[in-house]
Amino acid sequence: MRSLWWAFAPLLDKGENSRQRAVYKFLATAAGKTRDWDILIALLKQEDSGAQALMPKLEQARRDTLATSRKTLLNADVKHLLRDALATTSAQLHATHDSAIALRKFAARRIGASEHSLKKRIKRARHAKRSNYAAFHDVRKAGKKLRYLFEFFGPVLKISHKRTLKRLKKIQKRFGMLNDTVASETLLRDNAASLADADHIAAALGWLDRKRKRRLRAASELLG
Repeated sequence: MRSLWWAFAPLLDKGENSRQRAVYKFLATAAGKTRDWDILIALLKQEDSGAQALMPKLEQARRDTLATSRKTLLNADVKHLLRDALATTSAQLHATHDSAIALRKFAARRIGASEHSLKKRIKRARHAKRSNYAAFHDVRKAGKKLRYLFEFFGPVLKISHKRTLKRLKKIQKRFGMLNDTVASETLLRDNAASLADADHIAAALGWLDRKRKRRLRAASELLG
């Protein structure tokens, strides 16, 4: 949803668009916390992680997080928020519609700007140190935005972009796997005290560190 609002941002009121995207970010964060535990658990369930002893505590932490997320989303009245956002945005698009601005031209401008942004971030990541994960994370985000633009506006574009989409999906998958590992390291480290199992946590963090380095090398290969 945030990407869709971002795609049409030039046609929307800046203040309202920022407010709506902030709401979606809040909802995504609330819902995503449980998924973060799911990813960590899935990673550490791999046989060579040696972290099987941590599973009961990790799964309990996931259940606790899920309960909190459900309460947060219930209190937020998500259905009403989404309906209100769609109605407000639809009204804005109709009010600001200019028949002189063809959707195809608008899409081409948005895609062109997004392609330029991705190229800049790839260049920056190509020259960044391996420890500079932020540069790689920026590539993932820019690639995701460009992919969504192609998918949103695909029906009105003059030519097919299947080859570009294929490359973007590959970037998103490989950089997404790297992001999952980095996020899992952070999650485990941040919750080490509450999990209260220093030896197994240290071993798991060591395993995740090695996994992150391998995935970082794999992601770097796509930068050319």
